[in-house]
Amino acid sequence: MRGIRFSYLGIAFFITLLAACHSDKKVDKKKPVFIKGLYTFGPEAALFINCKTGKEYWAADSSAQLELQYSQLNTDKPYASVYIEVEGEIKPSIKNGPASAFDSTLTVRKLIAIKKDIPNGLCK
Repeated sequence: MRGIRFSYLGIAFFITLLAACHSDKKVDKKKPVFIKGLYTFGPEAALFINCKTGKEYWAADSSAQLELQYSQLNTDKPYASVYIEVEGEIKPSIKNGPASAFDSTLTVRKLIAIKKDIPNGLCK
């Protein structure tokens, strides 16, 4: 009888161990990307253009720093582009709402740099 209890306990431990290993693999797949580009923000849009590819993304700011620091730059006109370096995730856009005009959305997790002056040669 005691042997059966230990067998069940061993099986439960093994299943728990497998589940923990499996969940770690899911976390690894969601590694953030480091990306440089032009950011434009206004009342109706938040856009990002990747300097390397030229591809446009809807921009979502989960860092709570991007929009704040953009507004502190005191750009001369609305929707002025600034240079940013961010860490984030790129995912397909939700088909309802303002992001639906874009294939993908860049969700900013960490703002690394933001500059009013766009560095020469980095973005065209």
